[in-house]
Amino acid sequence: MSQTRGRYDFCIGLVLAMSSSIFIGGSFILKKKGLLRLARKGSMRAGQGGHAYLKEWLWWAGLLSMGAGEVANFAAYAFAPATLVTPLGALSVLVSAILSSFFLNEKLNLHGKIGCLLSILGSTVMVIHAPQEEEVETLNEMSHKLGDPGFVVFATLVVIVSLILIFVVGPRHGQTNILVYITICSVIGALSVSCVKGLGITIKELFAGKPVLKHPLSWILLLSLIVCVSTQINYLNRALDIFNTSIVTPIYYVIFTTSVLTCSAILFKEWQHMAADDIIGTFSGFLTIIVGIFLLHAFKDVNFTLANLPLSLRKDERAANGTLLSTYDCFNHDEESSACLSEIQSTESLSARRNGSLSAF
Repeated sequence: MSQTRGRYDFCIGLVLAMSSSIFIGGSFILKKKGLLRLARKGSMRAGQGGHAYLKEWLWWAGLLSMGAGEVANFAAYAFAPATLVTPLGALSVLVSAILSSFFLNEKLNLHGKIGCLLSILGSTVMVIHAPQEEEVETLNEMSHKLGDPGFVVFATLVVIVSLILIFVVGPRHGQTNILVYITICSVIGALSVSCVKGLGITIKELFAGKPVLKHPLSWILLLSLIVCVSTQINYLNRALDIFNTSIVTPIYYVIFTTSVLTCSAILFKEWQHMAADDIIGTFSGFLTIIVGIFLLHAFKDVNFTLANLPLSLRKDERAANGTLLSTYDCFNHDEESSACLSEIQSTESLSARRNGSLSAF
């Protein structure tokens, strides 16, 4: 019975995580559209510390969409392990890429389509090998986990690094280095996921009739979540305003997911209950997603489609065969032989000059 219940919760968490990705992926587009409209109006940009986006309805629509996604994501953590829920955020990258091609005039080429396919395959592999059961079920257990020395050290390091980036590195390099603001969002996001997980357990116990509202940890988690999410929104807005969405989204996903997996390994120790093949499968799926996201965005500006593939192969074949094949082709077409031979001689002369041969002169 408990095994059936665990699989039922796993499926609910999976559906909620996928729904969350759809809402969050769409939110990036809406918020970017709002920021672009403000830039055309000449308002102070978010990257420069302005808050004019608070008066833009498109930005608010994006925020509501992200809120709906975060609610679904919040609920997903209550039913499924963080090791599963967080990597599935790659689907939000796919949604963002597809919608960008329609609403932000960003084309999806052959590399992008292959990247989408790889990301979906990687997500599937992670779902198959993810842990099926959740270890922490009560708020008291969560309190014990949060007091673990390993997590205390991790959380302290996250706070110190974030403060250094916000007050020292950010004012100097935030406008030019994309990693500054995204790193702040990502490492703070690891703590927010821990808060969400704890609050999810709190809500489940609340529905079970337990007096969890009297537990101080419930309010500490809620306050910490508000601070973390506010920080994430602020610096994610700055990153989106300064840099291209197609660059911000994949980098944010990789750093954020890595931070959350590290936090999950330290706090919930889900990896200790996984078989070796499941651990390998999980990492393989995650790396496949990273490769897919890289292909999706690294070659975004390259105009390459499936129709161009045979042409590219023919060009490579001609380059490999050199001028001998070209000479042979010339002698087989008498009407073009003189022009072709002239071109070959010209090519050979240029090659000789590049090689420093005196015969070219």
